[in-house]
Amino acid sequence: MEPAPKPPPDHGDLLVVDDEPFLRDAVAASLRFLGFEVTTGGTGAEALGLLRDRPFDLAVLDVMLPDTDGFEVLRRLRRDGCQVPVIFLTAKDTQADKVTGLSIGGDDYLTKPFGLEELAARIRSVLRRARPPGTGPVLTFADLELDQDTYEVRRAGHPVDLSPTEFRLLRFLMLNPGRVLTRGQLLDHVWAYDFGGSSTVVSTYIAYLRRKLAEFGEDLIHTQRGVGYRLRLPHPAATDER
Repeated sequence: MEPAPKPPPDHGDLLVVDDEPFLRDAVAASLRFLGFEVTTGGTGAEALGLLRDRPFDLAVLDVMLPDTDGFEVLRRLRRDGCQVPVIFLTAKDTQADKVTGLSIGGDDYLTKPFGLEELAARIRSVLRRARPPGTGPVLTFADLELDQDTYEVRRAGHPVDLSPTEFRLLRFLMLNPGRVLTRGQLLDHVWAYDFGGSSTVVSTYIAYLRRKLAEFGEDLIHTQRGVGYRLRLPHPAATDER
């Protein structure tokens, strides 16, 4: 009998903020193993800076941080209009704290110590609830479709075979259509935890991606000279560097 097919890896760009390095690294390693993309931080200031700078799918936020508590971080984010889903982690097991965390806009609340499997399950649950109605897991731009659940990409209805790195690169571009993404941002996001080399790797993979997508239509990836790359509809007057 053939073995059951493996489920697709989890997906989502997560931020994990905790001032305990061992716990923070353990949580991040576990979530990366499951397929999530993970960025970490250790202070409230780091959390605010990262969440204001780039779009995360979800933040796992410790309540007791050295500079400010996680509740205040979320209050500031919500005042700024940032609606990123947040799961709080805390050593406090009181009803009042749980009510506070949820009433200010938190999505879930997990008390330390906790199991990594339980955290992963809660992350999946919150991500499912947070999807805008009708959008599902499929990202679209022009005639390009990327399914985050099945890891399939289609251009004008044709399947496009991408490597895992090419898939992550395209996904980040499609999550930010029209926005110029610097080489540094792309390195941090796509190669955040397994690469420490030169930014030339970005231009190399952009070239791979362009070549595969160009088999079925005009180029959608444009270079902003000296800055980075963006997804943009092609037009005859385009002057960007190829």
